[in-house]
Amino acid sequence: FTNRVIFVRKNATIPAFNHFNERIRNMAKRFILNETSYHGHGAVSEIVTEIKARGFKKALIVTDADLVKFNVVKKVTDILDANGFAYDIFDHVKANPSVAVVQSGVEAFKKAGADYMIAIGGGSPQDTAKGIGIIINNPEFADVVSLEGVAPTKHKSVPVIAVATTAGTAAETTINYVITDEEKRRKFVCVDPHDIPVVAIVDPDMMSSMPRGLTAATGMDALTHAIEGYTTLAAWELADTLNLKAIQLISKSLRKAVENDPDGREGMALGQYVTGMAFSNVGLGVVHGMAHPLSAFYDTPHGVANAVLLPYVMEFNAEYTGEKFREIARMMGVENVDSMAQPEYRKAAVDAVRRLSLDVGIPQTLKEIGVKEADLPALADAAMADVCTGGNPRPCTKELVLEVYKKAFGG
Repeated sequence: FTNRVIFVRKNATIPAFNHFNERIRNMAKRFILNETSYHGHGAVSEIVTEIKARGFKKALIVTDADLVKFNVVKKVTDILDANGFAYDIFDHVKANPSVAVVQSGVEAFKKAGADYMIAIGGGSPQDTAKGIGIIINNPEFADVVSLEGVAPTKHKSVPVIAVATTAGTAAETTINYVITDEEKRRKFVCVDPHDIPVVAIVDPDMMSSMPRGLTAATGMDALTHAIEGYTTLAAWELADTLNLKAIQLISKSLRKAVENDPDGREGMALGQYVTGMAFSNVGLGVVHGMAHPLSAFYDTPHGVANAVLLPYVMEFNAEYTGEKFREIARMMGVENVDSMAQPEYRKAAVDAVRRLSLDVGIPQTLKEIGVKEADLPALADAAMADVCTGGNPRPCTKELVLEVYKKAFGG
């Protein structure tokens, strides 16, 4: 059986990621989640239930060409065909989707005469679908770039059924999406409660075709979400509970998932979704602030960028995290943390992250992934402009961020 979860939302307010601690503590805390989510092996079949219940007529499937080529999309279209559901396919999404890709998707949606979308893929198709859905119902943002930050959209997105095929971004349950402005060589983050998919399908069977490297990178992306979400300025008890459980699930499951073990796949599918529920509502930090420019400059896969930077940023933040690194170490399986002094358990948490990263084959320096040392100052400028950086527990300056980049660059 699949597990079906329905969440009821209440209206409240929370600051954007770059607001600081005092304001955060003085405001109500908000949690926005999918209306419905399905989990477990075979969950993808519940698409039929949702299409019928919601009275949808025709879907635009938003995905990428490789997922079509390797028959991942076919797992969904076979279900649609068997039930006589109409659809068109937009498969022009690419990694780190651009403004132009979103605009092409808007035109494809209109041409198809669709009334909803099925986003199939990892973060890139999900983010593209969010951008398309928002613009269709808020056409004044057709330039895409005006959606940066917390845009004043008035209408909810076109309904999206989000089918995850990677265990990392959790884009199927977040209110965030990231688009690349290729003209200016930058990625920008959009934060909009109107963009969350109405339905999330988190089926480990849809993730079984992920190659080893992608499994490792997306898994470390999920771990980054959980650790940053747990230590960000806006963190609070409900989000902390979810992020700690996510750290535990990911630490226990990622090595097995890389080997395509079914239990590992299922653990990662759940772990990445659990942290997505949390970080979507409390924000992230400077790991993401520094990783986004790497993707914009070099087209570096987002998960790889996060994975390389995470331990260096953890070291940078350690003195500003209280006792939280002790709990991170505990969730990652480090023994006897209660007998450790603060410097010891902080080091143990960083070491556990590095060990997991090494075990799944992640590069350890920026030099290894093609970053140019001459670009580091420009990367630091871009990181300081990123919306995620303001949520970091340690205040950042360009000089401090540049030092972290230099340390991560390697000798």
